[in-house]
Amino acid sequence: MYEWAELRHFRYLLTILEKQGFRAAAEELRTAQPNLSVQARQFQENASVRLFRKMKGGRIRPTDTGVAFKVLARLLLETRDEVIDALIAIERGEIRSVRFGCTPLVEQGLFRTFCDLHKEILPICPVRPTHGDTAHLAEEIISGTVDAAFVTLPLCHPDLHIEELRRDRLVVCLRRDDPLAAKASLQATELQGNLAVLYHPQRHPDAHERLQELLRDAGVQLEDYSCASHPSEIQTLVKGGHGLALIREGTTLDEELTTRPIAGVDWTVDTALIYHKVRHPKTVPILVKRLMKHLSQNGKEMVKMVTNDQSTPVQAYVAKGKRPSRRATDGPIQMTLLGQKLKHQREIERGDTSELSPDK
Repeated sequence: MYEWAELRHFRYLLTILEKQGFRAAAEELRTAQPNLSVQARQFQENASVRLFRKMKGGRIRPTDTGVAFKVLARLLLETRDEVIDALIAIERGEIRSVRFGCTPLVEQGLFRTFCDLHKEILPICPVRPTHGDTAHLAEEIISGTVDAAFVTLPLCHPDLHIEELRRDRLVVCLRRDDPLAAKASLQATELQGNLAVLYHPQRHPDAHERLQELLRDAGVQLEDYSCASHPSEIQTLVKGGHGLALIREGTTLDEELTTRPIAGVDWTVDTALIYHKVRHPKTVPILVKRLMKHLSQNGKEMVKMVTNDQSTPVQAYVAKGKRPSRRATDGPIQMTLLGQKLKHQREIERGDTSELSPDK
């Protein structure tokens, strides 16, 4: 479809935009400036895009499309390098088997898809699934026992690459015959004295601490509660009449149970894929990109929830940190992680070029 577009075009144009001019780009690439001009013109004409405007003094200023091009070109060239690294590793026999981990709170379909995608790339390579808690799997990745794992956040470690994949809203799980089930949604204050089934604090201490903070902010004080180590155990306790629980929206439910959203709050379960920044199978970065594309194509983009006011949103099972406030909308905003990165990078790039004079 776009046979005219070659990797060198992306490398040339990226350098032109990064160096903010043809002369500096030609010196960086060790090629003639007229050659760059021809390549840049041909690419833009074939793609029917305008990536930059020429300024005084031979400098150039990227258009909005040019800002996006810088982000996407880097992604393309990075993917090229990752593909070649993976092929070399396969040829050398460095990937004989892989061990992928998953925590109980992660959607198991996500984990199975990741394993299947690896089998497509390397059918002869056995995939060894392993299950555990977030902290335990992180330790095994650091030690080299596990190659990559799906976990729930928060998690922070300098040696780990943490790729956030999706956010699922936390909803209340309750019996269908519970009087609260007659409501379309529940207020956070209605959890007081009723929220009595929790994921065991020791299975994810940071997440439990964060949840407690969110509940306190909503005016809910945890009292005595039952603990469970798996989502199925949580449902069993709710079904047995031991109280309400908070679960990931979309979880397959027992026929005697139902769920209700919580009005006025922004609490989510955040899922990430983690692997060692240096020691990882070279196929893993490629798998991450393939998985994100799969999620986007199947309508399972990452969910970004917003509050019903102009206060700063808060995330359950997310590392602490300030997030920009937003106005209320009619419902959840669906977006891919790549879309979020692109928007953020565009803001950065605009800041980088703020010193350039506008066109006259």
